[in-house]
Amino acid sequence: MTSPEQLYTRLVAAFQHGQWQEAQNLANQLLPSAPQHAGVYGMAGVTCMELQQFAQAEPYLRRATELDPARADFATLHAKSLAANQMPTAATAAADRALSLSPTDPATLDVLGVVYTQAGANERAICAFRDAVSLAPEHASYRLNLATALISNGDLATAENELEACIRLNPKYWHAHLLLSQLRRQTPACHHLDRLHELLSQNQADTAACTYLNLALSKEYEDLGDYTRAFDHLARGKSAEHVQRPYSIQRDETLFKALMHAFPAPQAVVPLGGPIDGGPIFVLGMPRSGTTLVERILSNHPDVHAAGELQNFGMALQHATGSRGSFLFDPDITRRTRHIDWKRLGSIYLASTRFLTAGKPYFIDKLPHNFLHVGYIAQALPNARIICVRRNPMDTCLGNFRQLFSRTSLHFDYSCDLLDTGRYYILFDRLMAHWRRIFPDRILEVGYEDLVDSPEPQIRQLLDFCGLPWHDACLHPESNPAPVATFSAMQVRSRFDPSGIRRWKKYESQLSELRALLIGAGVTIA
Repeated sequence: MTSPEQLYTRLVAAFQHGQWQEAQNLANQLLPSAPQHAGVYGMAGVTCMELQQFAQAEPYLRRATELDPARADFATLHAKSLAANQMPTAATAAADRALSLSPTDPATLDVLGVVYTQAGANERAICAFRDAVSLAPEHASYRLNLATALISNGDLATAENELEACIRLNPKYWHAHLLLSQLRRQTPACHHLDRLHELLSQNQADTAACTYLNLALSKEYEDLGDYTRAFDHLARGKSAEHVQRPYSIQRDETLFKALMHAFPAPQAVVPLGGPIDGGPIFVLGMPRSGTTLVERILSNHPDVHAAGELQNFGMALQHATGSRGSFLFDPDITRRTRHIDWKRLGSIYLASTRFLTAGKPYFIDKLPHNFLHVGYIAQALPNARIICVRRNPMDTCLGNFRQLFSRTSLHFDYSCDLLDTGRYYILFDRLMAHWRRIFPDRILEVGYEDLVDSPEPQIRQLLDFCGLPWHDACLHPESNPAPVATFSAMQVRSRFDPSGIRRWKKYESQLSELRALLIGAGVTIA
């Protein structure tokens, strides 16, 4: 029979070698005989985090902090687990407690910075990252994290210094090069083309280098007006990314078809009828269509809080339908939702967001891909406002193709190929037409170009739709002090920037196949 001491020795070895499943099995065997051992609970929690079992990780890490409350690393890991479970208020409180223990380990401070970032506490994130950099100034990743937080807060000059420091320490932090190119408009007198070309020529076998460096070159050549080279490097960069995330449009065709089949006819929904006393405002649409601009316009109203890109509705839907994996990739959506309890679904969602409203009556849930959930939102939350932002189809597709989206979500895999992006847009366009037919008067569609060209009438329409009184601050989204945690961090700090309108015309010849594809599917191109 294996003794507790032997189990502990094996657990530590598995943990140190990253053998997470083995470590979890050993921790489960050891815990009954070591109920007061903080270290075992800590390792059990970390293994769950590494295995993406976030709900299971939190109680283990909470218990570790209870057993050894002086350990800043345990408190930090507990905060990390709370952030992973979409509990920003609790995560911030746990991170504050960890910070009160005066951690001197830069890695711990860096994790706290990430937790604060995820919780929307950007000022505290910057402080934690700065402390990490101060303790370990030669650590490139801490510089990169600090720069990213500074960008979100609008401190672009300091961010540029940190990015350059990161690159000096380690030129192979490819993401830093892309951020640097995106930070400002490059000029003939000030750009990074020579350095980018040299690094690219030296690292042709590195897929990540080919992705990030080509995209950085594309951005800089576009700034300099060389659109042929800009598009060439864009295509090369996205082709390299495609290697890492292969995609088939058939998967999404099946998904969109299932969603429309789940709501085949107009639905009987409780009518809105007059002003509502607060509640959620969903801002959705294709990525890169202007959703962040609409969020910042509305959240400049004193009664509205921007809660960020929440995953809460999808998680509530998963919980209500009993799906083990991602609800949207369940092949039998219709069967799972046939007997759904709409009131319970709405209650689950609202309960999960009640800590995210900052004490304001209205809050914005700005997750672009919530357009997939419109049918469920409309049924479960009859008082929710649903705003879909629309942009010129060609600019939308080009914007998606130009963007390097996170690999953590399957929703963005289409964006590695230009024509796949067009095919995905067609699916989106048809699904939104379906939702408008099924739920008439529940969805307000706002044109990005209209908003930029004539903001005041569009903003009045937005506020009226949400049941909000007029407020002049909504005309000045560039003054919104909230951090920007999306790819629009640089653009939205300029007032109704028209530079992105009809950008596709700069690449008209390269986009001819995309244009033909969209027109062939009945999409109107202005």
